[in-house]
Amino acid sequence: MFLDTVLRRNPALVEAAAALHGSGAIPPDTYVLDLDAVEANAAVLAAGARRHGLALWCVTKQFGRNPELIRAVARHLPAFAAIDPAEARALRAAGVRAGNLGHLVQIPRRALPELLAWRPEAVTVFDLDNARAVSDAARALGFVQDVLVRLEAAEGTGFPGQEGGVAPEGLEECAGRLERLPGIRIAGVTAFPCVVCDTASGVPRPTANLARAVAARGALAARGHAGLKLSAPGATSVAALPLLAANGATHGEPGHALTGTTPLHAVDGRQPERPAYVYVSEVAHTLADGRPAVYGGGFYPRAVIRGALLPRTGARLAVEDAPPGNIDYYRLLAAPAAGSARAGDTVVLAFRTQMFVTRSRVAVVAGLSGGSARLVGQYDALGRAYGKGPGRHDGRGPSSSRATS
Repeated sequence: MFLDTVLRRNPALVEAAAALHGSGAIPPDTYVLDLDAVEANAAVLAAGARRHGLALWCVTKQFGRNPELIRAVARHLPAFAAIDPAEARALRAAGVRAGNLGHLVQIPRRALPELLAWRPEAVTVFDLDNARAVSDAARALGFVQDVLVRLEAAEGTGFPGQEGGVAPEGLEECAGRLERLPGIRIAGVTAFPCVVCDTASGVPRPTANLARAVAARGALAARGHAGLKLSAPGATSVAALPLLAANGATHGEPGHALTGTTPLHAVDGRQPERPAYVYVSEVAHTLADGRPAVYGGGFYPRAVIRGALLPRTGARLAVEDAPPGNIDYYRLLAAPAAGSARAGDTVVLAFRTQMFVTRSRVAVVAGLSGGSARLVGQYDALGRAYGKGPGRHDGRGPSSSRATS
């Protein structure tokens, strides 16, 4: 999906990733992240948000909650949304500010005292029960917690596994009950997704959920609530910011834009965010009909993978589809010309991902923009560092080395 784009807009990343694998510094099934590009993308997002009067809560699951990248982003966008408690803890460990907690996954009861004690700007609640639990936990801690009311997704817009939220027709009754809870204050509304990219053009467009959120905020304002936030997550990028501002949103929640990998970035090379990662694998074996099998582990089911590059020969091979219900031990490529692929060959791909749900390693490279690539560190898909010493994930190999020598 992104291979042509990254070859055109960030060829140094492809070269560095291939060099790292060729030297043995990184194994197959590794995402290689360009730290400089991620920080530059955060900077252009921050500038765009200022122009449109918006605030941004960044999301880190796409790049594996990586602490190096979180800190780079935070130099420009200091507040983050955590989709679940594990992500909130990763953000806390990286030393950044909690913006919106409970964004996709409600905070479990027993985790509320820990997470609320970090004083997040807002907590998203899906229903009265969760709001009551937040209220009780906040009162026990001695303060009143701001909450965002999550709205139920309009028919045909939500995703399986993300069900929940207050139905529009039930908002008035729910608001009346929330107003009686002493430990919370209604601070705004949210829904998901509020924006998606058009499947053909990649251009961001609003969903019915954004209109629901705007209407809900109006209804809450009519009840006397002031200064209400409207967080409108989904496909947040520089290109989407005018749309958010025009619809009265106060917050966006960029994730893929930080790595230059929304669907818009796959088709429009003029976007200010640059592609900032590639996936590196290796030819494991070849089938009798000549098709190479490459090591898997990071092939996200909704990835839209089209092609692979074999840097040794320069061959571009099509990637065969694979049913999402099976484990991705390997992925098959189209058969190349005789002899142009062999076991051990480096393979570079670029596709849409959610690194935190993979088995992959994440390698962070700095210095590409200045022509001196340096491997900053290697991490698992949840942001835990590999290497020896306190706080490291395990004792396998060094946590840093030179990318090229």
